[in-house]
Amino acid sequence: MIFQESESVELKAIVVEDIKKEIIAFANCEGGKLYIGIQDDGTVLGLDNPDEAALQVSNMVRDAIKPDLTMFLHYETLTIAGKKIVAVDIQQGTERPYYIAKKGLRPEGVYVRQGYSSVPATNTVIRRMIKETDGDHFEEMRSLEQNLTFEYAKKTFEERNVKFGPAQMKTLGIVTQDDVYTNLGLLLSDQCVHTIKAAVFKGTKQNEFQDRKEFSGSLFQQMDDVYDFIDFRNQTHSTFDRLYRIDRRDYPETAVREALLNLLVHREYSFRASTFISLYTDRLEFISIGGLVSGVSLKDVTMGISVCRNTKLANVFYRLELIEAYGTGIIKIMDAYEGTGMTPQIETSDNAFKIILPNLNASPEHAKITQVHSQKDTTEEKVITLTKERGFVTRKEVEIFLGIGQSSCGRLLRKMAENGQILQEGKGKNTHYCLPK
Repeated sequence: MIFQESESVELKAIVVEDIKKEIIAFANCEGGKLYIGIQDDGTVLGLDNPDEAALQVSNMVRDAIKPDLTMFLHYETLTIAGKKIVAVDIQQGTERPYYIAKKGLRPEGVYVRQGYSSVPATNTVIRRMIKETDGDHFEEMRSLEQNLTFEYAKKTFEERNVKFGPAQMKTLGIVTQDDVYTNLGLLLSDQCVHTIKAAVFKGTKQNEFQDRKEFSGSLFQQMDDVYDFIDFRNQTHSTFDRLYRIDRRDYPETAVREALLNLLVHREYSFRASTFISLYTDRLEFISIGGLVSGVSLKDVTMGISVCRNTKLANVFYRLELIEAYGTGIIKIMDAYEGTGMTPQIETSDNAFKIILPNLNASPEHAKITQVHSQKDTTEEKVITLTKERGFVTRKEVEIFLGIGQSSCGRLLRKMAENGQILQEGKGKNTHYCLPK
């Protein structure tokens, strides 16, 4: 019997660490045979203890290679010219790509067969293998990044009294049964690669930036940070009906919330492009990557019919009571504008979905009788005036007075305290702020 290395045959004199690479490469491609006890040139050296060699390889496969590959390997001891060797038959695995556990789903951990050698796979090849074995559902595919943390997600679950342990992560689809993170896990992790870009423009066109920022991190962190970014700029305007003052914010908070959640839950994450939020003087736009799901029309969406692109992600948001089980988001947006004389607009293309919220305080008729309170220019002065009138204020009082969110208010008060404009006194629930003496 003549032994020669080829695309499907690998020869090793003894059991060495590199054997892992050869086994992974065969399992990721079309299978192959590994002979132990034979030199590269085909010379049969034999093994003193073939059973021990087979056990070494078996332990190596079980402990160092993921996903589990043991069922795709068959061991046999052969006698050639009076010498014993071990033949390992490796079949193509069904959960490709296989990889060295310590190195993860990266080129340095994934190997494929190329000619007579086992070489690192490219990211493109890795993605193709994942798609072939996991299907086209992005959130269920194994993540290319496996070194993930979930600090912000844990905080979010804790705030809503929902458990977030290993069992729950598997149930939700964040981790597979083999403890491999999915793309859903990547989206909720602190290492999420997808971002949201937000910009504030002067006027009604994209001619001049007033502010812009890119938000990253877990989708939960992006959700909170983006909402605060908008909320801080969602100005309150006052009108008077005889002796009574009527306050109205530029954008209904319900509409902002639902549009943002729609942006997060329904976007197409298989594309790496950022989603966009644009704030003009007359409107607020949310532009999400990914058009309508196939078979669903714009009329269906406005009627409340919802076919979710990311069902597992939507399930997570549903469990946290951030969204409802049915497609009520768009209806809530429309209802928030009922009776205002203005209507939100929805535009779609093959690859994008846009929600346009009109500024309730931007109409010419309303502008004639509006007294504008600019949060950007006079917010700190308002806090100082309120504190002077009352002697001291709490964060909650400032929130209500300014009409801003908890996080935005916290940042404002911290900044003012750091600048020496106010003093923080007390701790916990007794925390309050007063003016320097």
